[in-house]
Amino acid sequence: MIVDCAVYDAGRRVTGDITPEEACRARRGAGPDAFVWIGLYEPTEDEFESVRRAFELHELAVEDAIQAHQRPKLEIYDDTLFIVLKPARYVDDQEEVEFGEIQLFAGAEFLITVRHRPASALGDVRRRMEADPQMLALGPSAVLHAVVDRVVDDYLPVVAGLEKDIHEVEAQVFSASRENPAERIYKLKREVLEFQLASAPLLDPLDRLARRRVAGVSDELTEYFRDVQDHLVRVVEQVASFRELLTSILEANLTQVGVRQNEDMRKISAWVAIVAVPTMIAGIYGMNFRNMPELTWTYGYPAAIGLMLAICVSLWVFFRRSGWL
Repeated sequence: MIVDCAVYDAGRRVTGDITPEEACRARRGAGPDAFVWIGLYEPTEDEFESVRRAFELHELAVEDAIQAHQRPKLEIYDDTLFIVLKPARYVDDQEEVEFGEIQLFAGAEFLITVRHRPASALGDVRRRMEADPQMLALGPSAVLHAVVDRVVDDYLPVVAGLEKDIHEVEAQVFSASRENPAERIYKLKREVLEFQLASAPLLDPLDRLARRRVAGVSDELTEYFRDVQDHLVRVVEQVASFRELLTSILEANLTQVGVRQNEDMRKISAWVAIVAVPTMIAGIYGMNFRNMPELTWTYGYPAAIGLMLAICVSLWVFFRRSGWL
């Protein structure tokens, strides 16, 4: 569906909510720098048809915009830029990264945003741009920068959320607790990998925009795109470090599990050795042979019990000092 459609001239909104066809006619009647900004949310093929006809969009880009599930990229169809972004937000209680998708068609006289799933709503981006006529007067490329900047800024809370949970699981691995957080580590590693796949491919499109390798982008916005690129580089580097850290944490956890198992086996072996002594002595005296030592001695039974206790206590002290108990 069409969320908003308006014409902007010299940084000012000159129309209310109108159809794409009406926006095209209104733009022709406005100044030479006027442009149309249309926002759509999960449009169907039929709903998008009027937009495609009005702005003569390439059929391959339209297909990508309707079907979604694209990786971040920048493509050029004739005089139109087609950019795919993957906005993200972190659900802390579930320790999951939720992803949306935004496609942008940017031409000299129009900018069209197509959103899929609720991540990174763009209503506040439009309001912020309308409150800054000087920036909005730079045309569709200024709106393009604002949307990309918003998506990259939304990556920062995701990075912070992942970092917090990674520190928690790291402390859990090296705590005195005997919990095994392997499943949590694996899930975090999977979320980090998916986040890296959503953010890292955007580096190349931003590099092209920041280095003026894309026609139709205002030279005045080069520094702004470079700033967004710097933010994204830091995000991608942090995410890469998260992957390495989680791999190390998982290996450390496996080592800790092995150490605890060895400790348990040593304790079990020590107790088995201690219990084996009275079992052996009692077994010998339980064979009921007639000519066995001390069978007729008055103190034979207490002496056997005392011998058992003495050997068991000696073994307990020995294993205690050796760190097995």
